[in-house]
Amino acid sequence: MGSKLEEIGRFISIGRVLEYIGERRHEDGGYCFVSMLDDTNVNDTYYAVKTYDLLNVEIPEKERTVEFLEKAIQPQTAVVAIAMALEGLAILGASDLAREHVEIVFTKYNPLEGKFAVGLGGSEEFGTATPLEATYWVVKAFSSIGESFDTEERERIREFVMAYRKGTAYGVRDPTTTMTYQALYSLRALGYRPPRTDHFKRVELCGDWGGFTEVPYSLPPYLEPTFYGTRGLELSGQLPDCPRRHIYFIRQLQNPNGGFRRSLELGISNFQNTYRAVAVVDAMIKYL
Repeated sequence: MGSKLEEIGRFISIGRVLEYIGERRHEDGGYCFVSMLDDTNVNDTYYAVKTYDLLNVEIPEKERTVEFLEKAIQPQTAVVAIAMALEGLAILGASDLAREHVEIVFTKYNPLEGKFAVGLGGSEEFGTATPLEATYWVVKAFSSIGESFDTEERERIREFVMAYRKGTAYGVRDPTTTMTYQALYSLRALGYRPPRTDHFKRVELCGDWGGFTEVPYSLPPYLEPTFYGTRGLELSGQLPDCPRRHIYFIRQLQNPNGGFRRSLELGISNFQNTYRAVAVVDAMIKYL
């Protein structure tokens, strides 16, 4: 078994991925996916940290990035960005520092007050945020830093998530891949065991395509549902039917600058897409 770089590098140009990210690091320790701009931000910095961590690559000048993420935790910062900063600090070995800022989360996300940060902006997804987005990110951040909710908070979150249940999947009107994964991850992280779902199998595309879709019986595949579908199968203990086709789909999304776009059509690279593409390949090669 080789290194992560060697394994993933068999399928995508991982050297160009590292160049793409490294060239967009700035002096303040933050990152910005638009290389010519000094507009460093939490989203890009979080996904840079996640990509380096996934590849087992040392993060350049880690102390500066820790300082950048901590400074980003401010009252005016959206709760999703705060959650990203907390998780990023945990990955960088600064969980104790992250826990010092937990109280600011409850000014924006407070289950006991019925505040679930729905529609408050700060979405990290393409298009409109799901109602479960803030819940997913806050639960994930708390898990990463070793913080927990009390029994009543957990139950309030469970009730909120279950309001979006559609059969064994989750959505606003109809089940979607993103919301189903966000719901199942959140419930499991809180200690609940929701029923197993077949949603992720129903949105898996094989044949000529590869990838996953947001809803069943639709085309084309996009990177976001492919990432959440892949994670969903893992979470549910299910295997992908065509891992090679999914890797092939991801290969087609790499742009000349080394980053990844979200669809087979023309599109710009960004750090979120790039991390997710690498993560899907990392997951799928286990089944080859």
